[in-house]
Order: sequence, then C-alpha cells, then structure tokens
Amino acid sequence: MSSHNQTSLSRRRFIKQIAGGAAALGAGTALSPVLAQSSGSLPPAINTLTPGSVLRWIDSGDQKAVFYKAFFQQYAQNRGIEVIYDPLPWNEIAKVVPLGVRNKTAHDVFALPQNTNPADAVNEGWLQPYDDFIPDIDTWKAGFPEGAFLPGINVFDGKTYGLPFTSNKRSSTHLLFNRAYLQEAGFDPETTALTHSDFREAARKITENGKGRYFGFILGGNQIGRWSAIVRDIARLAGASAGADSVIEADIDFRTGEYTFDSDQYIQAVELLIALQKDGSMFPGVMGINAPQARAFMPQGAAGMILQGPWNIPAWESQNPEFDFGIGSAPLPDEGAAGHLTIGQGAAAPNTMWLWSGSTQGAIAGDIFHYLGTLQGQTAWANVVGAGDPPIMPEAIENADMSPRAKAVLQLFNEQIRVGPNPVVGNPALSAVVSAFQAPDLSFALTVQGLVGGQLSDVSKEMKALKTRYDDALNQAFDKARAAGSDVSRDDLVFANWNPADDFGSKDY
Repeated sequence: MSSHNQTSLSRRRFIKQIAGGAAALGAGTALSPVLAQSSGSLPPAINTLTPGSVLRWIDSGDQKAVFYKAFFQQYAQNRGIEVIYDPLPWNEIAKVVPLGVRNKTAHDVFALPQNTNPADAVNEGWLQPYDDFIPDIDTWKAGFPEGAFLPGINVFDGKTYGLPFTSNKRSSTHLLFNRAYLQEAGFDPETTALTHSDFREAARKITENGKGRYFGFILGGNQIGRWSAIVRDIARLAGASAGADSVIEADIDFRTGEYTFDSDQYIQAVELLIALQKDGSMFPGVMGINAPQARAFMPQGAAGMILQGPWNIPAWESQNPEFDFGIGSAPLPDEGAAGHLTIGQGAAAPNTMWLWSGSTQGAIAGDIFHYLGTLQGQTAWANVVGAGDPPIMPEAIENADMSPRAKAVLQLFNEQIRVGPNPVVGNPALSAVVSAFQAPDLSFALTVQGLVGGQLSDVSKEMKALKTRYDDALNQAFDKARAAGSDVSRDDLVFANWNPADDFGSKDY
C-alpha cells in the first residue's frame, strides 16, 4: 500500500465490524410474518375501511418489494381488502404514472417519476393531501425527525402530501468488494479505506491476478447517471463542497452559488476513472451494461470492486450467501483531509409515496401511511429492507435486527454524510426554477462517459466547458421563472454560513 495511506491510518480507519466469511441473513430478515418482527400484530385500523376495497400501489421495487409483498399480503388479510402491488423500474414509472394520471386510471399510491418536481405534481392536480386520512396528524408527524416535513418539499399550502418514511442519508457510491480478490491484491478496505492511488493499484492487481477471468472494477456504464454520481462523490470526499443531489444544485458550492465542475477535485475524479480504463482494469463492455447487470456480475466473480449502494447488501446476503464480500468507503484523496458527502435537508427521497388526487381509497392509504410512520412500522421495515432503504427514524435502526454489514455501512454513512442546505426550503419559489431547468444536451454524466470512453479528450477543458453550459442553462431557468412571476435569483443558492462538515438545520436558513 502507499506510504501515505499507512501514515494516515487513523484518519481513514473504518471500524471492522464484519466477521470473516459470508454473513448470512440475520434472524430478523425472515419475511413471514413481517409484522411479528416488531410487536406481533398489526394495530387496529385508524379509519373505517370498506370490506372488499382495492388499493393499487406502485413504486420502484428492489429490496423494499420484499417487504411490501409480505406486508401487503398480511395487511390485506387482516383488513379484509385487496392490495395490488406493482414494483416497476424507474423508466417504466416515468411512463406509467403520467399516463395513469392523464387517463384517470392512476394507482392510488405512487412514487413520482425521477426528476419530477413535487410542486409541479401538486399544481397540476396529480396529488391530494392525506391530512384528512390520518387523525391528529400533527402529533403523528411529531414522531418523525426534524426536517422530515418541509414546505416546498412535501408540504404545500399547509397540507401534507408526501410520506417520507425512509432516510436519504445514504450513498449510492460506496465500495463493495470481493474479499478474496482484495486480499490477494494486498488491500483491506474494511480496515484502511483506499486512496485514489490505492484504488487504481488494487484494480490493476486484481485484473492482473484474474488473467482475463475477472477484472478490477465494474460499473453500469449505459446507465449514464452512474458516471456523474461516482465522480461527484469521489470529488466530494476529496474536499469539493458540492451541494445536495437535486436537479439544479447537485454540483453547486452553496457557499458561493457556483458550479464546481472545473474544480481540481472533480477533474481528479474523472482522471481516476480514465486511468482505470487505460490500465485495462475495467470490466470489458461497461458501456453496454446497466447498474443491475453490473451488480449481478459481482457475486459471479467477474469483478473485484463496484461503487454502488447499500441495497446490494441484503440482496447478496439472501440470494448469494456464499459470496464473501466487504463494504467500505469510496476512494479518498491521496493527500489532505477527506471531505463529506452532502444530502439536502428534507429532500424528497425516491421512496417518498404520494396519494393520487383521483383516488377514493384515502382511508386505506392513510392507514398504511400511518403504520409506516410509527416506530413499530419503521422497525418492521428495517428488519427486512435493512440499510438498502434505511428507515427515517433512528430508533428503528437501533431496534432492528440487521446484518453486521448493514450496520457497518450505516455507520459509514453517519461518518461521511452531512445534511446541507436545500434552497427550495429557503425559498419555495425556487420550485419554478427546478421546473424550468433543462440540463444541457451534453450533460455532466455524458461528459464523463465521453471522457472515459475516449470520445472526448482534455479533461480540464471539457469540465470548464461543462460549467459554462450548466451556468447558461441555470440562468435561463431563472429568467423563465422570473418571467412567470417568481421572486427568485441566483443569490437564493448562496448560503455563506454553510460548513460542509456540519449538518445544516432549519434554524440555519
């Protein structure tokens, strides 16, 4: 390993909580009965439900589908109703939900398509609040962490529209690795996080040891958002003060309001991926596989490392119990202090669920929402879904029977992730800017993909041009919002009191 990595061991130490060997699922991950994992039974309904009623629910599936399939079966039997659950990929949700709303055949409860602004969904009549379906809703909401319900995010005109029952305090780019391959290469990322140089060297050695049978690193390269997510988080951990993961300000330094694409940290992160490609350390054909395909190759032994999210942990532990894998930090800088990742305060996570305006099943939805927003429901959720989509209530994490890996990755998130400003909370009128913003055709993700693939060259030049493109697009969005009557300016993106190393709370606006 590099001498710098040895001398900075105390700064980079990641507490090793995972016993050797492939960890099997803990007892709490048994799927039936889901409710018995917390208190043993479903509490009485909070509303009067009509026997034989049908509720339709759609979301993006993955590990949470394991919980829902078991929970909805038990819930329907207990309540004397029927629940139709449709887990679909995000690209299908982007088609099904708008079409259902337009044709007045939408699911009763749905996840909004990615990059759909909740304020637009409310203004266009897609949604209805659920205040009338949860008795004493203010008391119920008081059981959530501070910042769970915020104007412009999931509260509009004083009414509650979105159920934020999972935490967005997670990273989609932490390290998951084949222990045997890393050990053979001479690295232990669970004890000492890899630096940029270590990451490149580990990938090179794994590829060399694989002799064409396996490679050092894999990612789903045709799912272009993976390129921007990986570069963004490696750059943040190297000290780039980029904002939260939302449409317009994910790569803005909130202390200045300026995009950070041309910073040294972003450029170095891109260059690291280019180096992996030039070394021959990337799995062949990464440009043609998506994220689910890439993660499926890992248990097959096709690659040694992947930068993805915690949803892999319960999936691999249950479906590939023989796969001996570890988890750790994304690459850290070779020199200097590591930075932090940033999530937006109150940012509506992809798991936030919404009630269709045309639904007549608000009583059932309110009953389910209420349960999922209690400690009992949160604990039952945590026992099945684990760290993949962690519950929003910290007490549920403490109560849950999670695997050692799941607990370790949540500890890593606590160490590395901080809550940053959410400009829409500071000025809800910025929702109009979010709606008007159109990313450049040659986007951040496509620029990185082009640089790694060789279609583009000169990283510094391209990243400066990228900053100019995004500045132009953002200025046009502000102009459009102001022309429509919104009182907004780019000054609304500046929070001079923001310290990326600290959580930014409601009192800080």
